[in-house]
Amino acid sequence: MQTLRAALVAAIAIVALSVSIRPCGAEENSRLALTIAIDGAIGPASASYVKSALAKAAERRAEIVVLRLNTPGGLNTSMREIIADVLASPVPVIGYVAPSGAHAASAGTYILYATHIAAMAPGTNIGAATPVQIGGAFPGLPGGAPDKDGKDKKDEAKDAMSAKATNDAVAFIRSLAELRGRNADWAEKAVREAATLSANGALQAKAVEFIARDEAELLKQVDGREVEVAGGKTQRLATRDATREAIDPGWIARFLAVITDPNVAFILLMVGIYGLIFEFMSPGLIGPGVVGTICLLLGLYALNLLPVNYAGFALMLVGIGLLAVEAFTPTVVVGVGGLIAFVLGALMLFRIEAPGYTLSWWVIGITTAAFAAFLVAVLGALRRAAKGPVLTGAQAMQGLSAEVLDWSGTSGHVFANGERWQARGAEAFSSGDRVEVANIIDLTLVVRRAPATTGEGGSV
Repeated sequence: MQTLRAALVAAIAIVALSVSIRPCGAEENSRLALTIAIDGAIGPASASYVKSALAKAAERRAEIVVLRLNTPGGLNTSMREIIADVLASPVPVIGYVAPSGAHAASAGTYILYATHIAAMAPGTNIGAATPVQIGGAFPGLPGGAPDKDGKDKKDEAKDAMSAKATNDAVAFIRSLAELRGRNADWAEKAVREAATLSANGALQAKAVEFIARDEAELLKQVDGREVEVAGGKTQRLATRDATREAIDPGWIARFLAVITDPNVAFILLMVGIYGLIFEFMSPGLIGPGVVGTICLLLGLYALNLLPVNYAGFALMLVGIGLLAVEAFTPTVVVGVGGLIAFVLGALMLFRIEAPGYTLSWWVIGITTAAFAAFLVAVLGALRRAAKGPVLTGAQAMQGLSAEVLDWSGTSGHVFANGERWQARGAEAFSSGDRVEVANIIDLTLVVRRAPATTGEGGSV
């Protein structure tokens, strides 16, 4: 009995000790540093990844989030989504341009300026944040007529739109610089003049706060620094011994990154449309219809996430429709017109010139070549059919050999082309005679005696 009491007391003591120790351990483990990596062009997939990662960091009450950047830029809409999420994050975000040799150009510079703390690895650079042209004149087309002062009105409108976009970008990046206490004048210069800075130059210009070789050194440098997070709260960072953990983007973000590539989206559209055309041409195949429907829906979903010129998309559809008409009713004009409409639509499809989001000329060229080959094949088949012998109708029956089955007077029945036909002729025939079809009138064959042949195959 005493042994049982002693064991019970010991168990209670152990439980009490573990409960008293757990808060301390939990407090030590709460210093968690999560890493988000943007490597490549910024687009819808990057925005989705950052949003979900920051939400996960808030749920886990992380001490800090390190947003590692290595990007040439990207879409303006995706950049602004990322910046909005960073500004609204209750967890401080460190923008870190890394590894050595990386850069945060264009949209990457704006995102770096939006983070609570900005840092760079040695051998990296930032800047070149001038807004790229969106839309603009169609390449190769002449401008409008100059006015009295010799200025092109289209060029003036283009300059006005460019100035409008530049001024908006300047105001945006200056507001971010003022919010984080960084060099707003250089930020404006990066937008207006596409200025760039190395890591040391950015530190001297007060565009960033730290230079660190790796994340471990970076976390030691920012330890104890006070930052203002969403809601105006001030937080002192305790990151020296923080546990580092990378947030995986997940298969959804990776899949989104693949299909939102303009070239992939374009190919998905083509596969989808062709699949449906083949299904309609040969009903019952099922495979082309299923694959075409899936690819078409994925392509349309990708286009929904990208800035698309709907006039170009409509031209593409018109071109494909004309080529489909060409397949059923071959002509030259419809096919060539469809090819021209398709090429013009493909060139006008995307309203962006952001790095990583331009449609490859190779993709356009290969697709156009496939359409051209299709057109040539259709026209070649039409030409061969026009020059070849007639295979159907009354003309195909003329000159055909037939065998007399029965005959009475000037009419009877003959066996021709595998079928039994009514026949008539000017001569009298006997069963088994070989005759030749001269004409066909109202499903009645007009026959005549077949010419005799010699042993060598010649006529007499």
